[in-house]
Amino acid sequence: MEDVIVVTGPATLNGAVSVPGAKNSVLKLMAATLLAQGCSTITNVPNIQDVWIMAELLRRLGCSVDYDVEAAAVSIDVPELPLHQADYDLVRAMRASISVLGPLVARCRQAEVALPGGDAIGSRGLDMHRAGLELMGTTITIDHGYLVASVPDGLIGARHLLDFPSVGATENLMMAATLAAGTTVIDNAAREPEITDIALMLNEMGARISGIGTNTLVIEGVERLEPVVHRVVPDRIVAGTWAFAAAITGGCIEVRDADASALTVVLDKLSQAGCTVTVGEDSFTVKGNGRPEPINVSTLPYPGFPTDLQPFVVAMNAVSTGSGMVTENVFEARWGFTSELARLGAVIRLDGHHALIQGVPRLSGAPVEANDIRAGAALVIAGLAAEGTTEVRGVDHIDRGYEKFMENLRGLGAQVIRRRS
Repeated sequence: MEDVIVVTGPATLNGAVSVPGAKNSVLKLMAATLLAQGCSTITNVPNIQDVWIMAELLRRLGCSVDYDVEAAAVSIDVPELPLHQADYDLVRAMRASISVLGPLVARCRQAEVALPGGDAIGSRGLDMHRAGLELMGTTITIDHGYLVASVPDGLIGARHLLDFPSVGATENLMMAATLAAGTTVIDNAAREPEITDIALMLNEMGARISGIGTNTLVIEGVERLEPVVHRVVPDRIVAGTWAFAAAITGGCIEVRDADASALTVVLDKLSQAGCTVTVGEDSFTVKGNGRPEPINVSTLPYPGFPTDLQPFVVAMNAVSTGSGMVTENVFEARWGFTSELARLGAVIRLDGHHALIQGVPRLSGAPVEANDIRAGAALVIAGLAAEGTTEVRGVDHIDRGYEKFMENLRGLGAQVIRRRS
């Protein structure tokens, strides 16, 4: 038995929806609290499965965690010396668990973190995490499925030149460097808004990080950090999801509590697709005008087009008035969902990391299965642009990244139910 989402289409989504705090930020902020003894509180926390997983992981590391869903706040009380082993059963469920590695090495001078799992969207090795920590004096081995790190004399500052602007490596090295002796420089650092959010919280804790928002971060190590209260930035991927939902269904959605400046390239692409985009102070509105025009997109690290919104571009091009090319430059295995979208009648031809999508007037409902968070949401929204009933399996992925997904869809006029099957 598993949960499925049953979508009845076609539907046009209209109305307003609010965006919670960013999944890709809050999980790392929770990990960052390990750097300071005492109680830190994070607010604007989304009620998603990954937060519960991270909370349990921190409890197993010796922290007391109070997650107040109604207040959208999580308080984490970190002991003088946390435990240092992150268990496989939790790390395998959520790749973001690897973000405890840097803080544990910095605070405990040792860590045992299970090699991670997560979404089936491609290989995301830990080579840059490992190489960076080794440059800072850490000895790292792989033992029985665990990454085992030790630095008895404490971390030392180093200069890192990342081969690729990896979000995870940037985060882990930045967090570890806050308590390292001397200066650490991270060149070719990732620039995502979520990394800026983490850096700002670390500075609030007493870290000395400069170059925030650029591709060169300079971290002056300090002896200790202090607990803080910090508010999570809005989730730009959730905001983008609702923007594409308007375009795909030909509706009009106001996305509230969102930062449009973090989605500049996305909103520009939606304008190219024929949508009317209106930006407010902390909101934006996307209005579809009939079938969208096809667009060409290449995913890139921030500030380029985000890979997490790639499935929604493919879905939009699938109901467009012509042919559009989507190029995936970040995760090589992110095309898995296209075979499921084809079951709905999408016309897609894959060639390496390119996908050519020929738009059709209307998709048709069919049973499909999600293999990652964003593919799951994209398949549900594609089902709203299809005639008949679409059943989406694998919805546990959606639970990991979207708060009140069904409630929001129904509030926008969708006919969707969730049931056991």
